[in-house]
Amino acid sequence: MDHRQIILASSSPRRKELLSQAGVDFKIIVSGCDETSVPGESVKEMVERLAVVKAAVVADQYPGAFVIGADTTVWIDEQSLGKPSSVEEAHSMLGQIQGRTHEVWGGIAILNREKGIERVWSHSTRVAMSPMSPATISRYVSSGEPMDKAGSYAIQGLGLQFVESIEGSYSNVVGLNITSLMRELVAIGAHS
Repeated sequence: MDHRQIILASSSPRRKELLSQAGVDFKIIVSGCDETSVPGESVKEMVERLAVVKAAVVADQYPGAFVIGADTTVWIDEQSLGKPSSVEEAHSMLGQIQGRTHEVWGGIAILNREKGIERVWSHSTRVAMSPMSPATISRYVSSGEPMDKAGSYAIQGLGLQFVESIEGSYSNVVGLNITSLMRELVAIGAHS
């Protein structure tokens, strides 16, 4: 095995695309871990903990690899909006964020068991959404795009038309703050 093997512990096509665009040679091994939040933890603690948990499952199987775990959530009204579990939930989430500003929190972890490396950090990006009528929300939900996205929208897809402005990392909203991840991979010797 290459001593610099990189594994992405995520099935997200958006994270895969961001890492590929950055020129990283990696493979995907999905952890399939429990993503339930813990009562009382902050949004920062939650995304960082989940990033570590996702990476740890794979790092235990591949101790010589640099394993990347990531978690993304939309935070508004002191609550986390993950991926909707139904069309009704997607409608509800979009109704909650339309015409308002929310935060997108992204946690990242890089683990390498053999080298004793565990780097964990998070970022927050503020996103201002335009007002959306119930009919607009219905049309967007019927496109199917919101169904596997935190907060029920994709900034890199049709959802971009509803984004007034962002303050912070665009790629964090897509699902992985690629700038900070690449900086860290270089710093720990996993990428040149």
